[in-house]
Amino acid sequence: MRILLQFPEGLKQYALEHAKRLEKDGDEVFISASPTFGACDLAIDEAKSIGADKIVHFGHNMFNKVDFNVEFVPFEVDAPIQILERSLDKLASFKRIGIVTTVQHLHQLQKIREFYERNGFVVVIGKPFGFAKADGQILGCDVGSAARIDRDVDAHVYFGGGRFHPMGAVINTTKPFLMVEPFEGVVEFIDHYREMYRKRSKGKVLAALNSKNIGIMVSTKNGQSNIALGRLLKKRIEEHGMQAQLLVSNTFDFESMNNMMEFDAFVNTACPRIAMDDTTRTIKPILSPNELSELIRIREAL
Repeated sequence: MRILLQFPEGLKQYALEHAKRLEKDGDEVFISASPTFGACDLAIDEAKSIGADKIVHFGHNMFNKVDFNVEFVPFEVDAPIQILERSLDKLASFKRIGIVTTVQHLHQLQKIREFYERNGFVVVIGKPFGFAKADGQILGCDVGSAARIDRDVDAHVYFGGGRFHPMGAVINTTKPFLMVEPFEGVVEFIDHYREMYRKRSKGKVLAALNSKNIGIMVSTKNGQSNIALGRLLKKRIEEHGMQAQLLVSNTFDFESMNNMMEFDAFVNTACPRIAMDDTTRTIKPILSPNELSELIRIREAL
């Protein structure tokens, strides 16, 4: 069998080990050297170009159905949960807490829950919106496990590596949000970032207020492609007196976008985190569809 292996950046260090293991079983193995941003970003075109029979995608659960043979291999990481002891004082004024984590630590979720319950907390674990596949799991684009229970808890707790995943949950919740990062040893509330993102969003809308030409970003990635939304936004933009054009790419290169000087702003229909996290990488503002609606509302009010 001809197999294409695909690893996210944090797991590429294990690529050679897995390739050699499969070769011993008689398979012909290729490794995708391209970046991948999750199960929404499968190397299907690469697999087809080399005639692969299967993609083995490490580190994520299935995102959506695709017309290709893909084996998903979630990568479990045993993080030291002793760090939870340091969170108790910070959570002392709360009774009901929600817990979220990433796919790498789902197998530890029950132990985390038991720890907090032993220490007198009522623990609530929510269900994702649909892209994530397990209760308590969050993705960069699916924070339902936190957002759904926001009204039912006094505070949220994220357990896992990095700030990428909890930042998406912070923006979509209203309660105090504690990040427990076991690898860096960080235990801190991060809900103050909500105000930062709110101000940044307002600034982008105001910067794009006088736009005449808007580029609509449409991805070709398996889990990010939304050409229907792109067409809808194009029609809406043009109905309000601006010009719009669909821009298509698999991975948007921000330096290349900066060369599109005729556009005054961009609207993102690909990964929703682009409009949140990558706005400083382009000269012109990148708006979310909701921010575009706000822009149109303000223009109509003037």
